[in-house]
Amino acid sequence: MFEFCADPETLDTFRWFACYLTTGKHIGMYWSVLTVLALLAITAPAALFFGFAGASAARSHVSPVSWLGKAYIAVVRGVPDIAFFLFFVIALDQMFEYLRHKVKCPDWTEPIRQGNDFIVCDAAKLPLGSSPQWVHETYGFFLAVLTFAIVFGAFTANVLFGAMRAVPRAQIETAEAYGMSRRQAFWRVLVPQMWVYALPGLGNLWMILIKATPLLFLLGVEDIVYWAKDLGETKHARFTDYPHGDWRIWYFLALLVFYLTFTWISEKVINRLTKRLSHGQATLGGDAQRKVTA
Repeated sequence: MFEFCADPETLDTFRWFACYLTTGKHIGMYWSVLTVLALLAITAPAALFFGFAGASAARSHVSPVSWLGKAYIAVVRGVPDIAFFLFFVIALDQMFEYLRHKVKCPDWTEPIRQGNDFIVCDAAKLPLGSSPQWVHETYGFFLAVLTFAIVFGAFTANVLFGAMRAVPRAQIETAEAYGMSRRQAFWRVLVPQMWVYALPGLGNLWMILIKATPLLFLLGVEDIVYWAKDLGETKHARFTDYPHGDWRIWYFLALLVFYLTFTWISEKVINRLTKRLSHGQATLGGDAQRKVTA
């Protein structure tokens, strides 16, 4: 906050807004933008990892592994996102605390489940009650990333599983006929070619992931939609130094610009990747490129 912000009632319009937009709550909103971007930057590769593992398991020739991969895809995709976020985070948190409890408090004799309460020893709590605030926030962010990665990993697995099946079987058979093992054919033939088939679906999932970031609030992480609602509501002079009417339309308009700009840039990047991956491939995109250069 600037030095001239000591008495907001004496400020002209420009200085009033300069002070208003640099209050502690607005700084929190600006940090929440970075939180959303960090979530996307970490969740996208994590979901891709879960998706690739799930798709590889689903197409495994070992029946139990294949059943496990297909069950992961079917179960997570079949549960509404909100229900999954509300239930899974609590279950995940309790699982971590339960495992720590078994290691750190082996002499504990009381039941962990006591009615509706889940009680573990103080040393097993995550995070510890004595931990600073940033540790609590980091732990909440970690749970959010892991939950997003598992949920969107199932959708990614379904996309990658279909992309793997779209690669012509004859190419795999040719690679094996030339002496490649099944593993070598998978990594050297199937995986490099599947991305061109998977990219449209992955692009759609990326857009959905961007739009799903407001679900962070359900996980206890204050996101930009939460701040826009809180800051935009009517503020009375008795509660704040910067009173104003209902400004939610302006805050949500700023969010609209932010999300539309982000998705527009993402679409441009996805189109460029699609064009690059289609080069030399026996797909409609590859055929179109060959006709242009012919």
